[in-house]
Amino acid sequence: MDFTTLTIEFLGKLASIVGNYGWAIIALTVLVRLCLWPLNVSQQRSMRMMQTLQPKLKAIQDRYKSNPQVMQQKLMEFYKEHKFNPMGGCMPLLIQMPIFILLYSALMSPQFIQMAGDAPFLFVNRLDTTLRASAGISNDGVMGASKFDKFILGKTAVVYLPDETLENVKISKPNQALEIQGELVPGEPIDFKISLDNLNLKFSQLQKIEKAEAVITDMNTKESETVTFERQGEILAASVPSIEVKQSFHYDVLLLIVLFGLTMFISQKVMMATSHTDTASQDPTQAAIQKSMGTFMPIMIIATFVIIPIPAGVLLYLVTSNLIQILQTVIVNKQMDIEEAHKKQQVDDIDLKNAKKVDNKE
Repeated sequence: MDFTTLTIEFLGKLASIVGNYGWAIIALTVLVRLCLWPLNVSQQRSMRMMQTLQPKLKAIQDRYKSNPQVMQQKLMEFYKEHKFNPMGGCMPLLIQMPIFILLYSALMSPQFIQMAGDAPFLFVNRLDTTLRASAGISNDGVMGASKFDKFILGKTAVVYLPDETLENVKISKPNQALEIQGELVPGEPIDFKISLDNLNLKFSQLQKIEKAEAVITDMNTKESETVTFERQGEILAASVPSIEVKQSFHYDVLLLIVLFGLTMFISQKVMMATSHTDTASQDPTQAAIQKSMGTFMPIMIIATFVIIPIPAGVLLYLVTSNLIQILQTVIVNKQMDIEEAHKKQQVDDIDLKNAKKVDNKE
């Protein structure tokens, strides 16, 4: 099953409902976050419990620090007693990782580029562009290229036989089927070839092929051209004019990266915001580590995204996810504060009632 294609098709259906692929990505983010809401609530409760139990955990670690095996046993007993799972906070991240990879693969795929890669959204010019990328003009008959570009085929081709035309002929392994003959020199014609065996046809049909039309996409420039291949022996060959293009810096993508870092920083701050009691009971070393992580982690990820080519659409997903995380954290923290205040009031009421009983006896 091709999960990348399924992701693109699902985005297409969402886009038909909300009217734009940018809004479709936001709608997908909302759906994912709603599905993960219970797990994220569990994560926040786990963090709050961790802060509450921190002094007791530290006491166990200090007492059995000379015997790691016993310390581990006591910690497991402590977790079981308080029904606490120290790995509970990792589950939402583990579940979201495949979704992130799928969305990245979908927005970088030739199917999406051909279908909606040049779709703008708000201040973003193209949802498939990265921070440093070249922009080509699709279907103008000339392929914009630079020396080390990679070209791939679409998934289907139109094949011409002497007595019929075959539409939507499947191309096997479209990422590998296209080859460049000779050296790629931008500004000079690029000679492409496809082996007949890459077309999903019967042997009798392969022998009759005269020519074929297929879409070639430059993975660097995101440019697509419909190219006619002529038969030469056991291959299909085409020569496509090219012009040299250079990478350009996309400030709209940079703004998305900055927004991601900012929303992540705010999210970390909100998640670490606890009551005065929790803060007072927290281990100072642990608190310092959390504070440093909350400050430097967004900076490190921003630096990583500057180096790694992340499509604008994926960054839009991450920014939206962070905004939802901030909203969720505020809501759940307020709920937990109300619950703790209610429990404290119950304890105070019981203490007051017991004190009155003592006074009455006296």
